[in-house]
Amino acid sequence: MAITAAMVKELREMTGAGMSDCKKALTNTDGDIDKAVEWLKENGLAKAEKKAGRIAAEGIVCVKVSEDGKKASIVEVNSETDFVAKNEKFQTYVGAVADQILNGSSSDLESFMAEPWALDTSVTVEENLKSMIATIGENMNIRRFERVEEPNGIIVPYIHAGGKIGVLVKASTTASADQVTECLKNVAMQVAAMNPEFLTPDDISDEYKKKELEILKAQAKNDPKNASKPDDIIEKMVTGRLNKELKEVCLTEQVYVKAENKENVGQYVASVAKELGTQIDLTGFVRFETGEGLEKKNEDFAAEVAAQIG
Repeated sequence: MAITAAMVKELREMTGAGMSDCKKALTNTDGDIDKAVEWLKENGLAKAEKKAGRIAAEGIVCVKVSEDGKKASIVEVNSETDFVAKNEKFQTYVGAVADQILNGSSSDLESFMAEPWALDTSVTVEENLKSMIATIGENMNIRRFERVEEPNGIIVPYIHAGGKIGVLVKASTTASADQVTECLKNVAMQVAAMNPEFLTPDDISDEYKKKELEILKAQAKNDPKNASKPDDIIEKMVTGRLNKELKEVCLTEQVYVKAENKENVGQYVASVAKELGTQIDLTGFVRFETGEGLEKKNEDFAAEVAAQIG
């Protein structure tokens, strides 16, 4: 029987085993999913099966930057508990993952998981992860990563709260790293604190603006205080609100949190560049927050004990 990619994917989701192991199991059982599950169990390759179903929404974000500051990686690796996230073994593992991403070429998670693990090339990244799950005793997940490059300048990292938030900020500049690192670290702290969605207003799509405008119009029309206002007044009102909102979601337009004179981030960077007699152009940023968008496990130990007694 021909083994399809869909069959391999289904078995992988059921067992948490590696893709190559799933294909081998299906080959050895003539494509019978149930028998393939048993084959993996018998060969000790589905040992992370139970753990793989648990919610992993804790963990840390790790960043690595090349020696010349022109290339960097950022990765989020999840665990089930904050206790494990603070474990030295877990943190060392995440650091090794970030190193491999920095020095590798994979552009997506699937291809990265299929790479040979740099510290033991006899296994893949995915197989090594399964081994770590078995060792640590919790479900773990390499959730997302990005590799960033800035050949005409520098990339500066920032880690907040021990890895709860990780940020990379890159800029094109003719200045030395020593001259601009403090400035870009301040910008990275701004990104961590204020969570902008875009770098500049030019990065905002018309689709995004249209959607936000529709939301603001609906809110305005549903507000009893605006019941007697004509449509043209409401239109002007929501346009003003949209412009204000767009400034809040753009990094360069945000009020710089450390400023005393209410200058925005773009103006702050320009003032540093002027002081140094050089140019500093922000070219991008990445912000990862651990567990962002994931459902967190609700620990109710009293209910758990009661259920066990019952």
